Amino acid sequence: MSNPTSAFLVPEEVARIVDEMSGFPAQWALGGGWAVDSWLGEVTREHGDVDVIVFADDHRALFAHLSNWQLAHHPNQPDDGNKLWDGRRLQAPDHLHGRLHRGEEVPEHGALWPEQGWHLDVQFNEREGDDWVLSKEPLVTLPIDQTTRESTLGAPTIVPEVLLFYKAIDLRRRDRLDFKRLAPHLDDAQRAWLRKAIAAVGHPWLAELSV
Repeated sequence: MSNPTSAFLVPEEVARIVDEMSGFPAQWALGGGWAVDSWLGEVTREHGDVDVIVFADDHRALFAHLSNWQLAHHPNQPDDGNKLWDGRRLQAPDHLHGRLHRGEEVPEHGALWPEQGWHLDVQFNEREGDDWVLSKEPLVTLPIDQTTRESTLGAPTIVPEVLLFYKAIDLRRRDRLDFKRLAPHLDDAQRAWLRKAIAAVGHPWLAELSV
């Protein structure tokens, strides 16, 4: 898949996060719906937040780099309260919601909405040596240097086949839509890798990837 030749206009909050992360001293990448649209070269749907991928063992560097942000650990259990992140290591599927620190109180309970300024969503991933561990069971890995490229947003961005592998996990409506839009742009090598990766767990997308 080749990169679109021109960048598209993105909201201020997206540009701010990309600019903020550009100085991060460790590896990071843009993920989620904005990554999909950056490969397509256009905004195809509404986006609630901006997904940023970092490795779990770079947690200290992230905590220091985003010291001017509120970073809240949103619990997996709805009865637990939101907690400001103290910099400790988190593991997938744990993630952080973030917003610029302007003195607001963090809601004790409930979702942290973009309308409240929580535009950043940090997803933690694992690595082993030079490999990105995309899944532990079944084990799916890929050399880190093959997982990202610079996109039209001027940011390291998860490559299309890896994006669609992650989106195959939940199969939410927006994930299905992203697949329909992005899959036709995969080249033969990308399509073959994605087909092999999701075949390990069995998936309804396999039939479409075999065409």
